[in-house]
Formats: sequence, C-alpha cells, structure tokens
Amino acid sequence: MYAIIKDRGKQYKVRAGERHLIDLKADAQVGETLEFNDVLVYSNEKDNATFGTAASKSAKVIAEVEGMKKGVKSMTIKFRRRKESMTRRGHREKYTRIKIKEIRLD
Repeated sequence: MYAIIKDRGKQYKVRAGERHLIDLKADAQVGETLEFNDVLVYSNEKDNATFGTAASKSAKVIAEVEGMKKGVKSMTIKFRRRKESMTRRGHREKYTRIKIKEIRLD
C-alpha cells in the first residue's frame, strides 16, 4: 500500500514504515504525530489506485517526527577574471525527518 501526499507544494510517495525527509517544520517536536490530509493518490495491496477527490476525502497519512537534519551544503562561486574579485555563497537546506506510521482509509 502506498500513497502520494502533498505537503506545502511538494509531493511525496510514501509507504508505511518508511522514513522521509520533508521541508523543515520548525514548530514540530521530536516524537510528535503529524497528520497529512492532502492525499492525492492511494493504492491498496492489489495495486488498485484511487485518484482525485475520492482519495483526498477517504485517506490520510499518519507520521511521527524523528528529528531535524541539515542537507548537503551547496557552494556558488562567482569569479571575475583579471578583476581580483570573487564572491562565495553557501546554502544548506534544513529538513524534518519523519517515519510513516500508517496510511488510514476512513
């Protein structure tokens, strides 16, 4: 059984027991339970998929917050030849690690 959920503009394909990194939820505490009600698709064991409003009304995904994590640092360098000028910028995305507890069909 799997589901495709939408969380703040991004979509994730999840199964029960899997761990995922989602965009940072700053107000989430470790051990807290999250509920994703915006389910785009869900499929049962026989791979019969349900799409659209039927999926969003009858399914929800329950997950537990395991902690926060920082992503890989990406560096950008602008180098101007013969000008003795260089600009360096770094960026490091922050994530929330979750474990999918169950996909519940109401």
